[in-house]
Amino acid sequence: MKRFLAIIGPGLLVAATGIGAGDLATASFAGSTLGTAVLWAALAGAFLKFVVTEGLARWQLATGTTLLEGVIAHFGRAAGWLFLAYLLLWSFFVGSALMSACGVALHALFPVFDEPGTGKVVFGILSSLAGVVLVLVGGYGLFEKVMKIAIALMFLVVVFTAVALWPGTGAVLEGLLVPAIPEGGLDWTLALMGGVGGTVTVLCYGYWLREEKRGGQDALRTSRIDLAAAYAVTALFGVAMVIIGSTVEIEGRGAGLLVILSERLAETLGPVAGTLFLLGALGAVFSSLLGVWQAVPYLFADLWGQLLGKHGPGEAAGGSALDDAIDTRSLPYRGYLAALALLPMAGLFHSFREVQKAYAIAGAWFLLITTANILFLRRTRKAGLVTEGPRVSVILPA
Repeated sequence: MKRFLAIIGPGLLVAATGIGAGDLATASFAGSTLGTAVLWAALAGAFLKFVVTEGLARWQLATGTTLLEGVIAHFGRAAGWLFLAYLLLWSFFVGSALMSACGVALHALFPVFDEPGTGKVVFGILSSLAGVVLVLVGGYGLFEKVMKIAIALMFLVVVFTAVALWPGTGAVLEGLLVPAIPEGGLDWTLALMGGVGGTVTVLCYGYWLREEKRGGQDALRTSRIDLAAAYAVTALFGVAMVIIGSTVEIEGRGAGLLVILSERLAETLGPVAGTLFLLGALGAVFSSLLGVWQAVPYLFADLWGQLLGKHGPGEAAGGSALDDAIDTRSLPYRGYLAALALLPMAGLFHSFREVQKAYAIAGAWFLLITTANILFLRRTRKAGLVTEGPRVSVILPA
């Protein structure tokens, strides 16, 4: 078991980062709006994320370069600047949604404010600052341990809650096996597929591979096991949250979402079960925030180095080798971490439901663009148009 957990470490980080704000809120809202008819969308979203992330890992292990480096090498720096613009916009929406989700969860556990909106803002800001401290003080080792504990807690609690609120085996099987989109439900179905399992954060898997010093043919097999376990957890979690949302009518701006769900569970199984659900939900949303805070600055640091010519393909922003991790002490990394933790606080004063929906739909479009890029790069590699980096040790089939 210890060896298996070591193998699936980076995959669990992907799952813990993707699961949380996206799955908890988007899947709940989708289930409340459309019922169990869209359970298939949670499975489809998780499967598509597995395919995309496996392709990303295959590319990096074959060439020694990240996907961003490959895109810039083939499409030019203009593509990098376009992605930077998208990353800035995505960071604001996601940062706001994550802070809101953490604020809602903490206010539900500690209702010290009369107004839920006030609790959301205060606790959301504190959660953001706590994430920064953990990232800077604990490093990758502490980050990985905290994430594993959080994902275990949230997985057990959410699955238990879904079983307790089971809507019927027939309805669940129909929602899983018979793809259908209820009338007027295309936006939430698309949001569910885009939100489950993360969006931009799938790109962070390559940087976690570098932290683990993975390389070679064996690393690809390990990554497939890693990602299969991660997205199986993601799919089950997404299905569970849609089931939970389908049993409760969720209204308003979302500030009372966790309170409503915990009260429903408390009515069924007692007050202890309601409190446990809130703890599991907090584990889900805070692990997602912590994962984004730790990993997305990798993307910016790598991208910034490429655009400014600070390092060439195959060189990390703070190092010179293919397997070097991004230097988390560098100004690009820490500067973006600070911006990510502070600027999205402005979004705490807007509707949690609408912010969540906007970034989930944007994530669905990002998934399509990323898939197209991976397919193009693999075709160019097959045609012999991709040159090897200085440390490539294996050629993987396209």
